[in-house]
Amino acid sequence: MVEEVPVAVGAPAAAALSQPRATPSPITEIDPLGATPLSTGVPELDRVLSGGLVAGSVTLLGGEPGMGKSTLALQALAGLARNGVRCLLVAAEESVDQVRARAGRVGALHPELIVVSANSLPEVLAHADNVQPQVLAVDSIQTIADPELGGVPGSVTQVRDCAQALVRLAKTRDVAVVLIGHVTKEGTLAGPRVLEHVVDTVLAFDGDRHHALRMVHALKHRFGSALEVGLFEMGERGLQGVADPSALFLQDRREGATGSVVCAVLDGARPLLVEVQALVAPASAPANARRSVQGFEAARLAMLLAVLERYSGLHIAGCDVFVSVAGGVRINEPAGDLAVALAVASALLGKPISANTVVVGEIGLGGEMRGIGRLEQRLTEAARLGYRRAIVPRSAPGIDGIESVKVHNLASALSAAGLLTGPDEF
Repeated sequence: MVEEVPVAVGAPAAAALSQPRATPSPITEIDPLGATPLSTGVPELDRVLSGGLVAGSVTLLGGEPGMGKSTLALQALAGLARNGVRCLLVAAEESVDQVRARAGRVGALHPELIVVSANSLPEVLAHADNVQPQVLAVDSIQTIADPELGGVPGSVTQVRDCAQALVRLAKTRDVAVVLIGHVTKEGTLAGPRVLEHVVDTVLAFDGDRHHALRMVHALKHRFGSALEVGLFEMGERGLQGVADPSALFLQDRREGATGSVVCAVLDGARPLLVEVQALVAPASAPANARRSVQGFEAARLAMLLAVLERYSGLHIAGCDVFVSVAGGVRINEPAGDLAVALAVASALLGKPISANTVVVGEIGLGGEMRGIGRLEQRLTEAARLGYRRAIVPRSAPGIDGIESVKVHNLASALSAAGLLTGPDEF
């Protein structure tokens, strides 16, 4: 509980608030180039930001500790500095020596990139007055505090009021402000929800710390599409953009292995080909069979196993089932249903699925196949990587360069994959 003392507003203050700060203008007379983005020099980040940072905008970059948020921000500021943009990085968690060491390692040294260590809001605003940057980055917002406010840094009051002060700075001086924030154990941004509402863009930076892959996607973006996804690979020289993510995910795939299926999914607006793996083994305690899943929703796996047993005649109840999406990718859409079901059936029956086959489709509770969006875009990506056969729902369009095997239910999909040779109805 944080006490907030109301401040009485006198007549002069009320009169000042009633005075308009801007002149109303017809929308046709507003300069359309006023929101021209500044390229960060990081192509994958520019993809998500629809070209770059916009003057006067506030961007919130959130992610778990150790994901590389500070590295990404440093590389983006260095790219802006190389384009002649004056940048100020406020390091509230690290010393300037630590920032200099990281910048030297990732090649982010430039005289237009100015670094200062401060964690007091008045200090940050004073440095912004002295430097007059075009881009201001604060790492991180949870460690900035205003001495006039109660509470420790990171509290609700401190995070909210400090963020709003920086938003006012961005709007009044046309400075692009980047705020770096941490996430909680539940995966949400630490601090009040108002922090997400007052900013213009919210970027989520996540990945599996046991893999080198990192992803940036926009949860909110007022200057363009929020559907794009940026993919990076963490290396010794910082974050490098992944030009062909599908080839990266499939480069170590072992062809002819049982329980392995290639699925075409969408992450944002980008089609990706990922490998779904499954392992089925007799349970030591059939009444308490294990269900372990990584990169896929556990509740949806339980539903797919029930549908698979009910409409395919396969007996899975007494088996331990393990499902994983290789490469640290997470499938967040129903289009991966068919791939998971076929991977489990392949592992159970000990029969591999053809190596040049890609699978995509949603499965209903009645075992029927349902159509999915942007299927043409997914199959085009599969054809580009050399896949020549696709098991898809009956409503799928035809694509040149790849044979579309259209199925209407789960049983017919199992037959098309060569896992069952009997009738397609059970």
